[in-house]
Amino acid sequence: MRHCINCCIHLLPNDFHRHCFRCRGPDHNNQKCPVCRGENKIPLYTDSKQMKWLAVLEVRTDHCESWNGFFCLRKGKLCSLMFGLIIMTLVMVSYILTGAKHGLLLIPSPFHYGAFASNPSLMDNESLSDMKDYYQPSKMNISYVRDYPSIKLIIDTITSKIEFITRQRPDLEELRKQEPHMFSVIPNKFLPNSKNPCWYEEYRGNTTADPYATNSYALYSKRFRIIFDYLRKVFWNHLYHYKDKHYRLRCLPHFYIIGQPKCGTTDLYDRLRLHPDVRFSAIKEPHWWTRKRFGIIRLRDGFHDRYPVEDYLDLFDLAAHQIQSVLQSDAVKEHGKRSSIVIGEASASTMWDNNAWIFFYDNSTEGEPPFLIQDFIHAFQPNAKLIIMLRDPVERLYSDYLYFASANKSAEDFHEKVAESLQLFEGCVLDFPLRACVYNNTLNNAMPVRLQVGLYVVYLLDWLTVFNKDQILVLRLEDHASNMRYTMHMVFQFLDLGPLSEKQEALITKSPASNTRRPEDRSLGPMLPTTKAILRDFYRPFNTKLAQVLFDDAFLWKRT
Repeated sequence: MRHCINCCIHLLPNDFHRHCFRCRGPDHNNQKCPVCRGENKIPLYTDSKQMKWLAVLEVRTDHCESWNGFFCLRKGKLCSLMFGLIIMTLVMVSYILTGAKHGLLLIPSPFHYGAFASNPSLMDNESLSDMKDYYQPSKMNISYVRDYPSIKLIIDTITSKIEFITRQRPDLEELRKQEPHMFSVIPNKFLPNSKNPCWYEEYRGNTTADPYATNSYALYSKRFRIIFDYLRKVFWNHLYHYKDKHYRLRCLPHFYIIGQPKCGTTDLYDRLRLHPDVRFSAIKEPHWWTRKRFGIIRLRDGFHDRYPVEDYLDLFDLAAHQIQSVLQSDAVKEHGKRSSIVIGEASASTMWDNNAWIFFYDNSTEGEPPFLIQDFIHAFQPNAKLIIMLRDPVERLYSDYLYFASANKSAEDFHEKVAESLQLFEGCVLDFPLRACVYNNTLNNAMPVRLQVGLYVVYLLDWLTVFNKDQILVLRLEDHASNMRYTMHMVFQFLDLGPLSEKQEALITKSPASNTRRPEDRSLGPMLPTTKAILRDFYRPFNTKLAQVLFDDAFLWKRT
């Protein structure tokens, strides 16, 4: 079959293709030709038969003339070429992104945020200064197994900077200057016939007004409004009348479950509140000491109005009503017996979260907070009891990631976030003391995973600067899971709770575990073995110190 070389249309036998202006010769006039003006269409013939109208091809010649001798590409071929280029570009981008994720690129990916280089020339015997010269985050990529030596160098740098220095405890007058209102509300003496720090406070409000109208917990959270609706109904029945004045009983907790998150504190809370002598705050985790008193609901949302201490005390009104009923009973009045009810509070942030200090407290030393949560709790409650539930920090971090990460969760993503967090933590300890980095709000918000929460011994040592060791009970989640009856008995004894019947004990110890891992998170499987090895190395010196402080090698977590 012949073709017209000018317009690429198939020619039939004996067809001179007179419709083509180039085939008709040099005398052809484009302006007069009806084909060139677009008035007619050229029917395409195949096997001497005219095709259907869908196959009609309209030939335009203006573009060919404008190229002055270059090949004229028809629209179909041009579109095919562009489509092919787009497909090839997408394939290349897919290769780059996939290769960067799995460490398969022959050259570092410019699209990766960078973490650690996989350089075989960087061995353990090279100096740290050589590593720093080579260290170029923008050109590095994660390759999981191959990046372990490079990450190990960063962990070695962090380990070399670890120094456990006893902090200076502020005196009482300094604390008063920082929180004058709190000290004006909470007295320094409490009722002698209650285990809890309780006192009577004069109520000056109007008897027809809502006593909880300004409570921030009720205002900012819909789920707490039902609780406060009930408190409004019973409030007036529990006012104590004396010499033409109204008084209400105020109480602080006798004990605090202070940490740590994802270590079983919710399960411990749920079991303890089944004990007939235990009462908790109306809200499980008020987070008042660490966040709400500074006006923090969520750090990412900025600051709101600060929650006054009165709002926090309102959360214990239900327990205070029950204690007041016991105190006013004849048995207590006549025989001087003490109320057996103990109040607890279970905010898992209390042990570690001092992120707000930098916005409110001045005179810091080398970036360290001058005042910590425990300083204020001890100022009001020097006899408070503290319960801490801990867990292998490696597993705690992965559980924390699965619980709080919102999208794209995977073992690989966790690995990359751990690597980035270690890099940020190293940058801090190179310039600041360990405690300054642990309590550094900017660093803690920048790290993709909360590495610092697993540095248990740093927080414990700071709590031990103000509280005696016998006031703190430290438990392991692993022991609680394997022998719940034993750990609960330890808690009962620590809090000096009354004996239980077999039925009551069975109800507490045999109920299902609370706040376990969600099914969709279980399906993601465990963390990568390389990630686990990296975190083991990072937490090892902190676990070693913790085991020394507690005189218990179980806190080394060697068998988990």
